[in-house]
Amino acid sequence: MKLTKATPYAIRTPPPNYGGYYWYFVKLETDDGLVGWGETAVLFSLYGHERAFESLVEGVFKRYLNGRDPMNRDALNKTMYAGLSSQHTDYFVGGIISAFDIAMWDICGKHFGAPVADLLGGRYRDRIRTYTYLYDTEDEGGLAASASNWQNNPKRVGEVAAKLVDEGFTAVKLDPLYYTLPGVLPLSPWEITMEEYDRAERTIEAIRSAVGNRADICIGTHGQITPSVSRRLAKRLEPYDPLWLEEPCPPENFEEMGRIAASTSIPIATGERLAYVHDFQKLFAAGACHFAQPDMGSCGGITAGKQIAALAEASYVLMAPHVWGGPVITAAAMQLDVNVPNFLIQESIYKSRGFFDEIVKDPFTWEDGDLIFDDRPGIGIELDETKLEPYRA
Repeated sequence: MKLTKATPYAIRTPPPNYGGYYWYFVKLETDDGLVGWGETAVLFSLYGHERAFESLVEGVFKRYLNGRDPMNRDALNKTMYAGLSSQHTDYFVGGIISAFDIAMWDICGKHFGAPVADLLGGRYRDRIRTYTYLYDTEDEGGLAASASNWQNNPKRVGEVAAKLVDEGFTAVKLDPLYYTLPGVLPLSPWEITMEEYDRAERTIEAIRSAVGNRADICIGTHGQITPSVSRRLAKRLEPYDPLWLEEPCPPENFEEMGRIAASTSIPIATGERLAYVHDFQKLFAAGACHFAQPDMGSCGGITAGKQIAALAEASYVLMAPHVWGGPVITAAAMQLDVNVPNFLIQESIYKSRGFFDEIVKDPFTWEDGDLIFDDRPGIGIELDETKLEPYRA
């Protein structure tokens, strides 16, 4: 079996844009007719134009994968890693490798007629606990409008959280601080005002009052704030017993994150912007992480995800895969979730339905807070190319 073709798809998602404004897929084909789907979590729209993604996919495929046997996915992953990064972890390169890696695992699963999880060693579970961001599904303004409401309306935040928990979610997440896109001042990490401290505390208090002990609260900060802010903020939020404080400083400084972890009773979650096992080894060695959040679309794919999970297991760290993107990243994460013993929870784009349903041939099943694993071969989903075409960027 040989790889013969790679087709990139840069997709502009329709409103409300849950999961991001762009999704980036790769379709791999073999000489015996098998097709595998991959996806990267790297936001190429932030680096210029979506055409850059297409050119990179074509160039990497031509140099490293064309004519190769996808059964040798581990060796091909390492070859791309060495060639594209000079053996130094890189989020951008990790994202491209991830897309190809997922697609090769998808092909191998289809070749053997088995889910990828079975090729990884089998299953510990068939239900995958999920959490979601606090999307206000009644707000027709979409992702940006919903996010802006968190700053000034704690009561509404609590109502949205209670509604999602009533639907079955056992954990919800939000960023109670302002979120500024890269390139927009002030550059992170920054200090926040006393008003922002107060507002964040009122927001988390409102959620806890609304959901009681029926659900965990996950706090994201997107690595925007300084360590001193994280310590002060954590002290205020500890009484509400959140499950985690996510990226309490930019993830580039493992030692500082470790010092933050030692200063608070709130567990630290991080990893969505880290790539390959080497980053996570340094993270765990610094005592900086209780819940690891690799994204299968950027950490190096399923191959790297399995290595990270094994290292996390030895460090008594639980896995909480990050998902910000489309159905392929979700499906890839599910394969790892059911396979590893140290799984805790997976991020879900609401119920992994919505626009997912329009572009996949068979939808995900979400039930009582869990994604349900099935026996479909490969990563378990197929994209409908005819449905993708109208949304190509």
